[in-house]
Amino acid sequence: MPLLLALALAALPVGFGGGSAETLRRLPAPEAKQGVAVGPRDVYAIANYRIARYDKRSGEKRAAWEGDPQRYPHINSCIVEARELVCAASNFPQVPQASSVEIFDAATLTHKRSVSLGIGSGSLTFVDWHQGAWWAMFANYDGRGGEPGRDHRYTQLVRFDAEWRRTQSWALPRSILDRIAPMSISGGGWGPDGRLYLSGHDLPELYAVGLPNGGATLDHLGTYAMAAEGQAIDWDETNTGHFWGISRKGGEMIEMKLALAKAPNRPD
Repeated sequence: MPLLLALALAALPVGFGGGSAETLRRLPAPEAKQGVAVGPRDVYAIANYRIARYDKRSGEKRAAWEGDPQRYPHINSCIVEARELVCAASNFPQVPQASSVEIFDAATLTHKRSVSLGIGSGSLTFVDWHQGAWWAMFANYDGRGGEPGRDHRYTQLVRFDAEWRRTQSWALPRSILDRIAPMSISGGGWGPDGRLYLSGHDLPELYAVGLPNGGATLDHLGTYAMAAEGQAIDWDETNTGHFWGISRKGGEMIEMKLALAKAPNRPD
């Protein structure tokens, strides 16, 4: 096991389940600076105002999009939903924090429409569609990009209905907040075992959480070492247990596999 992953495992909080994600392969992608999305046949590298589509099998670049950096300063992550690429965007590191959801054609990468979430709870870092609702993470930071009077502890998960009306929200547990400080959650998505998996800004770790039976704070269910250095991740719905992350330093998209929980933790 690489030394960095071994050290990460050794530093896990006492009492939390964990393990290590298996690294399967790496695909070069210079656009892999913020995150990665994966579809049935393609993977997408995301870098603020640039997105590139790569063939999942061969690694060949198939399409690219580049937007106005003034209009799209920070596209952080995306998911493939039907034939669309649905992306979380914000004005990071500007304040006040404002966010939007930017939607592209998954094949051509043509920009189709936006959903403006305006000024709100933080900087939007990921969205996911799960059990008839949109789930969104709003990041807050201690320093650059943070709102005065708010730090990383104000990071929160928000559930929206299909029309983007806010229905509920949850705080992060202290056991995760202490590890991601002074930054925040950069990526996440609902895994096939019914758990929500989160990734931070730079640690090679994946955090499994579940909705609590009471209270307003997510349950921390496990921490897993991974090759990706934080940033946005995405589950491969065509390969159970497979997910993708990135290496910003190496300019790579990384395919990984995680042994899934035996007892699913499903939201109400």
